[in-house]
Amino acid sequence: MSLYLGIDTSAYTSSLALVDKEMSVVADERITLEVKKGQRGLRQSEALFLHIKNLPHLFASVKNRLLNREVEAVAVSAFPRRVKGSYMPVFIAGVSLVESLSCFTGTPLYKVSHQEGHIMAGMQGNRGLMSKKEILAVHFSGGTSEILHVKLGGANFLDINTGLSSTDLHAGQLIDRVGVAMGLSFPAGKELEKLALQSSAADIPTIPSSVSEKGFSFSGAETRALSLIKSGVGYQDVAYAVLRTIANTLEKSILLEAQKHGLREVLLVGGVMANSLIRQRLLARLEHPAVGLKLHFAEPSLSTDNAVGVAMLAAYLSEKRNEACETNG
Repeated sequence: MSLYLGIDTSAYTSSLALVDKEMSVVADERITLEVKKGQRGLRQSEALFLHIKNLPHLFASVKNRLLNREVEAVAVSAFPRRVKGSYMPVFIAGVSLVESLSCFTGTPLYKVSHQEGHIMAGMQGNRGLMSKKEILAVHFSGGTSEILHVKLGGANFLDINTGLSSTDLHAGQLIDRVGVAMGLSFPAGKELEKLALQSSAADIPTIPSSVSEKGFSFSGAETRALSLIKSGVGYQDVAYAVLRTIANTLEKSILLEAQKHGLREVLLVGGVMANSLIRQRLLARLEHPAVGLKLHFAEPSLSTDNAVGVAMLAAYLSEKRNEACETNG
């Protein structure tokens, strides 16, 4: 059986995945990079070093699943987004390794973006979207907060254009900064959600959302949330208010982009979109019959950083390459 390998070395996760020709997941291995208590992140040099240490362990974990199977192609996250100047040092770890593997074995190598990997992973449980000509996508994480217009089926399969985006903080940064201020571990998403679920959801303080046709902002929300903490508002209520303002920001932004492009199908990916409270609010408001959008969420385990979507792109791009060779040969 042929397999396709994906590698992703993002800011906080070392990831390796294998899929088969039908893009079914054979392996999904990850190691989260450790951040010391009280810190709000890692320097790129620290993360790069940790990826270099982690990658051999990831390969060792899938060794038995590679027995008597051939890796037809490999893909790697080589840059954050497929736009000019998009670069982060952490991706050098994965790129360096797979370039060496490809050179030594002759295995075809495809360089994709971290963002493309997220969107493709979101389609793992939403295969029907792969036959669409164009969709909207939401990519909300610690490093990206964007509403995207995505055309499917081109040379790279995903042709992504950015619509509304954050003018300052990313949604994940807002969550992490507020969480760390409460004494939570970084990244704070899961713990902040647990706190919010303990809120009575009655008389919750308001954190206004800021959205215009030029983009959206979270810096004011951070200032308001930190002020609420200092004034003694319960952590669970502040957590709920933070997640609600992110959901409200998304609701307004998605509606603006859906009206602009005349699209109804929306795929939502990235670590922030694993949050159950944000999902519930968006589903209730945007899939209401009066609005009529259709939301497709990445599976929770595939919302956070992973290499599954990268491996899926290896399978897709390899198949297209083989088809082109047969046509030309």
